[in-house]
Amino acid sequence: MSFHLKGLCLTSLLAFMPLTYAGFSSSSSSNVAVYWGQNSYGQGTGSLAQQRLSYYCANTAIDIIPLAFLTTIVDPSANFANAGDNCTAVSGSNLFSCPQLEEDIATCQTTYGKSILLSVGGATYTEGGFTSSDAAVAAASNIWDIFGPSTSSNVTRPFGTSVIDGFDFDFESSVQNMVPFANQLRSLMTASSSSTGKQYILTAAPQCPYPDAADGSMLAGAVSFDAIFVQFYNNYCGVQSYTVGSSTQNNFNFATWDNWAKTISLNPDVKILLGIPGNTGAGAGYESGTTLAAVVAYAKSFSSFGGVMIWDMSQVYSNTGFLDGVTSDLSAPASTTVGTTLTTSTTKLMTTATTTTGSATPTNTSLVSEWNQCGGQGWTGGTQCVVPYVCTAQSIWYSMCE
Repeated sequence: MSFHLKGLCLTSLLAFMPLTYAGFSSSSSSNVAVYWGQNSYGQGTGSLAQQRLSYYCANTAIDIIPLAFLTTIVDPSANFANAGDNCTAVSGSNLFSCPQLEEDIATCQTTYGKSILLSVGGATYTEGGFTSSDAAVAAASNIWDIFGPSTSSNVTRPFGTSVIDGFDFDFESSVQNMVPFANQLRSLMTASSSSTGKQYILTAAPQCPYPDAADGSMLAGAVSFDAIFVQFYNNYCGVQSYTVGSSTQNNFNFATWDNWAKTISLNPDVKILLGIPGNTGAGAGYESGTTLAAVVAYAKSFSSFGGVMIWDMSQVYSNTGFLDGVTSDLSAPASTTVGTTLTTSTTKLMTTATTTTGSATPTNTSLVSEWNQCGGQGWTGGTQCVVPYVCTAQSIWYSMCE
Protein backbone atom coordinates (compact mmCIF):
# COMPACT_ATOMS: atom_id res chain seq x y z
CA MET A 1 0.00 0.00 0.00
CA SER A 2 1.41 3.38 -0.95
CA PHE A 3 2.09 6.51 0.55
CA HIS A 4 -8.12 6.14 0.26
CA LEU A 5 -42.89 8.48 12.97
CA LYS A 6 -45.42 10.68 12.32
CA GLY A 7 -45.77 13.37 14.96
CA LEU A 8 -42.45 12.47 16.62
CA CYS A 9 -39.33 14.52 16.17
CA LEU A 10 -36.67 12.44 14.40
CA THR A 11 -33.87 14.05 16.41
CA SER A 12 -35.57 13.09 19.66
CA LEU A 13 -36.15 9.57 18.41
CA LEU A 14 -32.50 9.12 17.45
CA ALA A 15 -31.38 10.27 20.87
CA PHE A 16 -32.99 7.18 22.42
CA MET A 17 -31.79 4.68 19.83
CA PRO A 18 -28.90 2.37 20.81
CA LEU A 19 -25.58 3.09 19.13
CA THR A 20 -24.44 0.44 16.68
CA TYR A 21 -21.67 -0.14 14.17
CA ALA A 22 -21.60 2.63 11.62
CA GLY A 23 -20.91 1.15 8.20
CA PHE A 24 -18.98 -2.03 8.94
CA SER A 25 -21.09 -5.14 9.49
CA SER A 26 -19.54 -8.30 10.91
CA SER A 27 -22.38 -10.32 9.39
CA SER A 28 -21.99 -8.92 5.88
CA SER A 29 -20.02 -10.29 2.93
CA SER A 30 -20.31 -7.05 0.99
CA ASN A 31 -18.47 -4.47 3.09
CA VAL A 32 -16.50 -1.98 0.99
CA ALA A 33 -13.52 -0.21 2.55
CA VAL A 34 -11.65 2.52 0.64
CA TYR A 35 -8.59 4.29 2.03
CA TRP A 36 -8.57 8.11 2.02
CA GLY A 37 -5.80 10.56 2.80
CA GLN A 38 -2.87 9.99 0.48
CA ASN A 39 -4.14 11.40 -2.84
CA SER A 40 -2.10 8.70 -4.56
CA TYR A 41 -3.49 9.54 -8.01
CA GLY A 42 -1.31 12.59 -7.72
CA GLN A 43 -3.52 15.41 -8.97
CA GLY A 44 -2.97 18.70 -7.18
CA THR A 45 -6.08 20.44 -8.43
CA GLY A 46 -9.32 19.66 -10.22
CA SER A 47 -12.01 17.05 -9.76
CA LEU A 48 -9.54 14.15 -9.64
CA ALA A 49 -7.49 15.67 -6.82
CA GLN A 50 -8.35 14.33 -3.37
CA GLN A 51 -11.56 16.00 -2.12
CA ARG A 52 -12.64 16.54 1.47
CA LEU A 53 -13.70 13.42 3.37
CA SER A 54 -17.45 14.17 3.47
CA TYR A 55 -17.56 14.27 -0.34
CA TYR A 56 -16.72 10.56 -0.48
CA CYS A 57 -18.86 9.62 2.52
CA ALA A 58 -21.92 10.59 0.48
CA ASN A 59 -21.22 7.58 -1.78
CA THR A 60 -23.58 4.80 -0.69
CA ALA A 61 -21.27 2.12 -2.11
CA ILE A 62 -18.65 2.74 0.59
CA ASP A 63 -19.00 1.46 4.17
CA ILE A 64 -15.59 1.95 5.77
CA ILE A 65 -13.02 4.69 5.25
CA PRO A 66 -9.61 4.29 6.90
CA LEU A 67 -7.81 7.65 7.15
CA ALA A 68 -4.24 7.24 5.94
CA PHE A 69 -1.99 7.70 7.81
CA LEU A 70 -0.85 8.26 11.38
CA THR A 71 2.80 8.09 10.32
CA THR A 72 4.48 8.07 13.75
CA ILE A 73 3.16 6.77 17.06
CA VAL A 74 5.68 7.47 19.83
CA ASP A 75 5.66 11.19 19.04
CA PRO A 76 2.42 11.18 17.04
CA SER A 77 2.23 12.80 13.62
CA ALA A 78 -0.15 12.40 10.69
CA ASN A 79 -0.07 12.98 6.95
CA PHE A 80 -3.24 13.38 4.87
CA ALA A 81 -1.61 14.86 1.74
CA ASN A 82 -3.49 17.89 0.36
CA ALA A 83 -6.17 17.59 3.07
CA GLY A 84 -3.51 18.91 5.44
CA ASP A 85 -3.75 22.28 3.69
CA ASN A 86 -6.95 22.81 5.67
CA CYS A 87 -5.27 22.08 8.99
CA THR A 88 -3.28 24.33 11.31
CA ALA A 89 0.00 23.50 13.03
CA VAL A 90 -0.09 23.38 16.84
CA SER A 91 2.89 24.76 18.70
CA GLY A 92 4.80 22.12 20.64
CA SER A 93 3.23 19.21 18.75
CA ASN A 94 3.84 17.32 15.53
CA LEU A 95 0.07 17.10 15.18
CA PHE A 96 -2.31 19.76 13.90
CA SER A 97 -5.79 21.14 14.39
CA CYS A 98 -8.13 20.28 11.53
CA PRO A 99 -11.68 21.64 11.96
CA GLN A 100 -12.69 20.44 8.48
CA LEU A 101 -11.85 16.84 9.36
CA GLU A 102 -13.57 17.23 12.74
CA GLU A 103 -16.72 18.31 10.92
CA ASP A 104 -16.45 15.70 8.18
CA ILE A 105 -15.88 12.74 10.49
CA ALA A 106 -19.05 13.63 12.43
CA THR A 107 -20.98 14.07 9.17
CA CYS A 108 -19.71 10.76 7.79
CA GLN A 109 -20.79 8.92 10.91
CA THR A 110 -24.14 10.53 11.71
CA THR A 111 -25.42 11.54 8.28
CA TYR A 112 -23.98 8.81 6.09
CA GLY A 113 -23.44 5.93 8.55
CA LYS A 114 -19.80 5.26 7.69
CA SER A 115 -17.14 3.64 9.84
CA ILE A 116 -14.18 6.02 10.02
CA LEU A 117 -10.92 4.37 11.08
CA LEU A 118 -7.48 5.83 11.65
CA SER A 119 -4.86 3.82 9.77
CA VAL A 120 -1.54 3.62 11.60
CA GLY A 121 1.70 3.15 9.68
CA GLY A 122 2.00 3.40 5.93
CA ALA A 123 5.05 3.10 3.71
CA THR A 124 6.92 5.92 5.47
CA TYR A 125 6.54 4.52 9.00
CA THR A 126 10.06 3.88 10.33
CA GLU A 127 9.79 3.73 14.15
CA GLY A 128 9.83 -0.06 14.10
CA GLY A 129 7.35 -0.36 16.93
CA PHE A 130 8.33 0.04 20.59
CA THR A 131 11.33 -0.67 22.77
CA SER A 132 9.27 -2.46 25.44
CA SER A 133 5.77 -3.65 26.31
CA ASP A 134 5.40 -0.79 28.78
CA ALA A 135 6.29 1.74 26.09
CA ALA A 136 3.75 0.15 23.75
CA VAL A 137 0.96 0.33 26.34
CA ALA A 138 1.79 3.94 27.14
CA ALA A 139 1.75 4.85 23.45
CA ALA A 140 -1.62 3.18 22.93
CA SER A 141 -3.10 5.09 25.87
CA ASN A 142 -1.76 8.33 24.43
CA ILE A 143 -3.18 7.60 20.97
CA TRP A 144 -6.53 6.83 22.59
CA ASP A 145 -6.48 10.18 24.40
CA ILE A 146 -5.78 11.94 21.10
CA PHE A 147 -8.31 10.19 18.86
CA GLY A 148 -10.73 8.43 21.23
CA PRO A 149 -13.44 9.98 23.45
CA SER A 150 -10.95 11.72 25.75
CA THR A 151 -11.76 14.93 27.63
CA SER A 152 -8.11 15.55 28.53
CA SER A 153 -6.94 19.11 27.97
CA ASN A 154 -3.31 18.04 27.87
CA VAL A 155 -3.31 16.56 24.38
CA THR A 156 -3.62 17.95 20.88
CA ARG A 157 -6.70 16.51 19.17
CA PRO A 158 -6.52 16.91 15.37
CA PHE A 159 -10.16 15.84 15.04
CA GLY A 160 -11.40 17.94 17.97
CA THR A 161 -14.54 16.53 19.54
CA SER A 162 -15.02 13.92 16.80
CA VAL A 163 -14.20 10.33 17.74
CA ILE A 164 -13.11 7.74 15.19
CA ASP A 165 -14.69 4.27 15.00
CA GLY A 166 -11.47 2.36 15.48
CA PHE A 167 -7.96 1.75 14.24
CA ASP A 168 -6.34 0.02 11.29
CA PHE A 169 -2.74 -1.24 11.25
CA ASP A 170 -0.86 -0.90 7.96
CA PHE A 171 2.73 -1.75 8.74
CA GLU A 172 4.97 -2.44 5.77
CA SER A 173 8.08 -3.62 7.64
CA SER A 174 8.97 -5.47 10.83
CA VAL A 175 7.74 -3.94 14.08
CA GLN A 176 8.35 -4.82 17.72
CA ASN A 177 6.01 -5.03 20.73
CA MET A 178 2.88 -4.43 18.66
CA VAL A 179 0.83 -7.05 20.53
CA PRO A 180 0.70 -5.04 23.79
CA PHE A 181 0.01 -1.87 21.77
CA ALA A 182 -2.89 -3.48 19.91
CA ASN A 183 -4.30 -5.17 23.00
CA GLN A 184 -4.23 -1.93 24.99
CA LEU A 185 -6.19 -0.17 22.24
CA ARG A 186 -8.61 -3.10 22.15
CA SER A 187 -9.04 -2.94 25.94
CA LEU A 188 -9.66 0.82 25.90
CA MET A 189 -12.19 0.49 23.08
CA THR A 190 -14.01 -2.32 24.88
CA ALA A 191 -14.18 -0.35 28.12
CA SER A 192 -15.52 2.68 26.29
CA SER A 193 -18.11 0.58 24.47
CA SER A 194 -19.42 -0.88 27.72
CA SER A 195 -19.98 2.58 29.18
CA THR A 196 -21.21 4.50 26.13
CA GLY A 197 -22.62 1.87 23.75
CA LYS A 198 -20.47 3.10 20.88
CA GLN A 199 -18.83 0.16 19.13
CA TYR A 200 -15.26 0.23 17.84
CA ILE A 201 -13.46 -1.98 15.36
CA LEU A 202 -9.83 -3.03 15.02
CA THR A 203 -8.42 -4.02 11.64
CA ALA A 204 -5.08 -4.77 10.02
CA ALA A 205 -3.88 -4.68 6.42
CA PRO A 206 -1.25 -7.41 5.98
CA GLN A 207 0.24 -8.29 2.63
CA CYS A 208 -1.00 -11.56 1.18
CA PRO A 209 2.07 -13.80 1.78
CA TYR A 210 1.41 -15.77 4.95
CA PRO A 211 2.63 -15.29 7.60
CA ASP A 212 2.84 -11.53 7.16
CA ALA A 213 6.28 -10.18 8.02
CA ALA A 214 4.99 -7.09 9.82
CA ASP A 215 1.76 -8.24 11.47
CA GLY A 216 2.74 -11.86 12.12
CA SER A 217 2.92 -11.62 15.90
CA MET A 218 -0.48 -9.93 16.17
CA LEU A 219 -2.09 -12.40 13.77
CA ALA A 220 -0.74 -15.44 15.64
CA GLY A 221 -3.83 -15.65 17.86
CA ALA A 222 -2.62 -12.79 20.06
CA VAL A 223 -4.95 -9.91 19.12
CA SER A 224 -8.70 -9.91 18.46
CA PHE A 225 -9.31 -8.25 15.10
CA ASP A 226 -12.75 -7.53 13.65
CA ALA A 227 -11.57 -7.54 10.05
CA ILE A 228 -8.39 -8.08 8.05
CA PHE A 229 -7.86 -6.07 4.85
CA VAL A 230 -5.45 -8.43 3.07
CA GLN A 231 -3.43 -6.69 0.37
CA PHE A 232 -3.85 -9.04 -2.59
CA TYR A 233 -1.57 -6.92 -4.78
CA ASN A 234 2.12 -6.06 -5.13
CA ASN A 235 2.85 -9.75 -4.48
CA TYR A 236 2.86 -13.13 -6.23
CA CYS A 237 -0.29 -14.11 -4.28
CA GLY A 238 -2.33 -11.18 -5.59
CA VAL A 239 -5.56 -11.21 -7.58
CA GLN A 240 -3.56 -11.28 -10.83
CA SER A 241 -2.51 -14.86 -9.94
CA TYR A 242 -6.08 -16.14 -9.72
CA THR A 243 -6.78 -18.95 -12.18
CA VAL A 244 -10.32 -18.48 -13.46
CA GLY A 245 -12.51 -21.57 -13.15
CA SER A 246 -9.96 -23.63 -11.22
CA SER A 247 -10.57 -25.12 -7.78
CA THR A 248 -6.80 -25.31 -7.28
CA GLN A 249 -5.17 -21.92 -6.79
CA ASN A 250 -1.41 -22.24 -6.88
CA ASN A 251 -0.51 -18.68 -5.86
CA PHE A 252 -3.67 -16.70 -5.09
CA ASN A 253 -4.10 -17.66 -1.45
CA PHE A 254 -7.45 -16.44 -0.12
CA ALA A 255 -7.98 -20.04 1.10
CA THR A 256 -4.93 -19.67 3.35
CA TRP A 257 -6.35 -16.54 4.96
CA ASP A 258 -9.77 -18.16 5.33
CA ASN A 259 -8.08 -21.01 7.14
CA TRP A 260 -6.26 -18.53 9.38
CA ALA A 261 -9.64 -17.00 10.24
CA LYS A 262 -11.07 -20.39 11.18
CA THR A 263 -8.14 -21.94 13.04
CA ILE A 264 -5.81 -19.27 14.39
CA SER A 265 -7.64 -15.96 14.70
CA LEU A 266 -8.45 -14.99 18.28
CA ASN A 267 -11.81 -13.78 16.95
CA PRO A 268 -13.56 -16.72 15.22
CA ASP A 269 -15.96 -14.28 13.53
CA VAL A 270 -13.24 -12.14 11.94
CA LYS A 271 -13.91 -11.03 8.37
CA ILE A 272 -11.36 -11.16 5.54
CA LEU A 273 -11.64 -8.37 2.97
CA LEU A 274 -10.15 -8.82 -0.47
CA GLY A 275 -7.69 -5.96 -0.87
CA ILE A 276 -7.28 -4.71 -4.45
CA PRO A 277 -5.82 -1.73 -6.32
CA GLY A 278 -8.39 0.84 -7.48
CA ASN A 279 -6.61 1.65 -10.74
CA THR A 280 -3.69 0.60 -12.88
CA GLY A 281 -1.33 2.91 -11.00
CA ALA A 282 -2.54 2.03 -7.53
CA GLY A 283 -0.58 -1.21 -7.22
CA ALA A 284 0.85 -4.12 -9.16
CA GLY A 285 -1.69 -6.76 -10.13
CA TYR A 286 -4.65 -4.52 -10.97
CA GLU A 287 -7.64 -6.44 -12.29
CA SER A 288 -11.15 -5.41 -13.32
CA GLY A 289 -14.13 -6.60 -15.37
CA THR A 290 -14.85 -10.28 -15.67
CA THR A 291 -11.53 -11.33 -14.14
CA LEU A 292 -12.11 -9.39 -10.95
CA ALA A 293 -15.73 -10.60 -10.89
CA ALA A 294 -14.44 -14.19 -10.97
CA VAL A 295 -12.01 -13.52 -8.10
CA VAL A 296 -14.74 -11.95 -5.96
CA ALA A 297 -17.12 -14.85 -6.71
CA TYR A 298 -14.39 -17.31 -5.65
CA ALA A 299 -13.53 -15.43 -2.44
CA LYS A 300 -17.20 -14.96 -1.63
CA SER A 301 -17.66 -18.73 -1.34
CA PHE A 302 -15.50 -18.73 1.83
CA SER A 303 -17.46 -18.06 5.02
CA SER A 304 -14.88 -15.58 6.32
CA PHE A 305 -15.23 -13.33 3.27
CA GLY A 306 -16.34 -9.87 4.35
CA GLY A 307 -16.11 -7.77 1.22
CA VAL A 308 -13.52 -5.72 -0.63
CA MET A 309 -10.88 -3.21 0.41
CA ILE A 310 -9.57 -0.75 -2.20
CA TRP A 311 -6.45 1.43 -2.36
CA ASP A 312 -7.16 4.30 -2.61
CA MET A 313 -10.00 6.85 -2.91
CA SER A 314 -8.31 9.13 -5.44
CA GLN A 315 -7.46 6.15 -7.65
CA VAL A 316 -11.03 4.83 -7.50
CA TYR A 317 -12.55 8.18 -8.44
CA SER A 318 -10.19 8.50 -11.40
CA ASN A 319 -11.27 5.07 -12.67
CA THR A 320 -14.81 5.55 -13.96
CA GLY A 321 -17.10 2.58 -13.37
CA PHE A 322 -14.65 0.61 -11.22
CA LEU A 323 -16.47 1.03 -7.89
CA ASP A 324 -19.82 0.27 -9.55
CA GLY A 325 -18.25 -2.90 -10.91
CA VAL A 326 -17.04 -3.96 -7.47
CA THR A 327 -20.47 -3.44 -5.87
CA SER A 328 -22.05 -5.40 -8.70
CA ASP A 329 -19.54 -8.22 -8.19
CA LEU A 330 -20.33 -8.31 -4.47
CA SER A 331 -24.04 -8.67 -5.15
CA ALA A 332 -23.48 -11.62 -7.53
CA PRO A 333 -23.63 -15.27 -6.37
CA ALA A 334 -20.56 -17.01 -5.00
CA SER A 335 -18.62 -19.36 -7.24
CA THR A 336 -19.42 -23.07 -7.16
CA THR A 337 -15.83 -23.88 -8.12
CA VAL A 338 -13.90 -23.33 -4.95
CA GLY A 339 -11.02 -24.71 -2.93
CA THR A 340 -11.62 -25.84 0.63
CA THR A 341 -9.24 -25.70 3.56
CA LEU A 342 -7.89 -28.41 5.82
CA THR A 343 -6.25 -28.06 9.22
CA THR A 344 -4.17 -30.31 11.45
CA SER A 345 -5.79 -30.51 14.86
CA THR A 346 -2.56 -30.69 16.84
CA THR A 347 -0.43 -27.95 15.29
CA LYS A 348 -2.94 -25.75 13.48
CA LEU A 349 -0.61 -25.64 10.50
CA MET A 350 -2.38 -24.10 7.56
CA THR A 351 -2.96 -26.25 4.52
CA THR A 352 -5.15 -26.04 1.45
CA ALA A 353 -6.85 -28.67 -0.68
CA THR A 354 -9.55 -28.75 -3.30
CA THR A 355 -13.00 -30.20 -3.10
CA THR A 356 -11.82 -33.13 -5.18
CA THR A 357 -8.62 -34.08 -3.39
CA GLY A 358 -7.75 -34.43 0.27
CA SER A 359 -4.19 -35.58 -0.18
CA ALA A 360 -1.15 -33.42 0.52
CA THR A 361 0.96 -35.55 -1.79
CA PRO A 362 2.11 -33.63 -4.88
CA THR A 363 0.13 -34.72 -7.93
CA ASN A 364 1.53 -32.29 -10.50
CA THR A 365 5.00 -32.97 -11.87
CA SER A 366 5.15 -30.12 -14.42
CA LEU A 367 8.02 -27.66 -14.15
CA VAL A 368 7.32 -24.43 -12.27
CA SER A 369 8.43 -21.06 -13.67
CA GLU A 370 10.18 -18.23 -11.82
CA TRP A 371 8.32 -16.62 -8.85
CA ASN A 372 5.63 -19.31 -8.78
CA GLN A 373 4.86 -21.73 -5.97
CA CYS A 374 6.75 -25.01 -5.90
CA GLY A 375 6.12 -26.35 -2.39
CA GLY A 376 4.77 -25.85 1.09
CA GLN A 377 2.50 -27.60 3.56
CA GLY A 378 -0.40 -29.10 1.62
CA TRP A 379 0.98 -28.13 -1.81
CA THR A 380 -0.18 -30.48 -4.58
CA GLY A 381 1.34 -28.75 -7.60
CA GLY A 382 4.71 -29.01 -9.31
CA THR A 383 7.83 -29.05 -7.16
CA GLN A 384 10.58 -28.81 -9.78
CA CYS A 385 11.61 -25.41 -11.11
CA VAL A 386 12.62 -24.65 -14.67
CA VAL A 387 16.38 -24.21 -15.09
CA PRO A 388 18.16 -22.28 -13.58
CA TYR A 389 15.68 -21.54 -10.79
CA VAL A 390 15.65 -23.29 -7.41
CA CYS A 391 12.67 -24.06 -5.20
CA THR A 392 13.29 -21.98 -2.06
CA ALA A 393 11.25 -22.18 1.14
CA GLN A 394 9.72 -18.86 2.22
CA SER A 395 7.80 -20.41 5.12
CA ILE A 396 6.40 -23.83 6.06
CA TRP A 397 3.39 -23.00 3.88
CA TYR A 398 5.10 -21.60 0.82
CA SER A 399 8.12 -22.29 -1.37
CA MET A 400 8.87 -20.32 -4.54
CA CYS A 401 11.06 -20.74 -7.62
CA GLU A 402 13.75 -18.06 -7.61
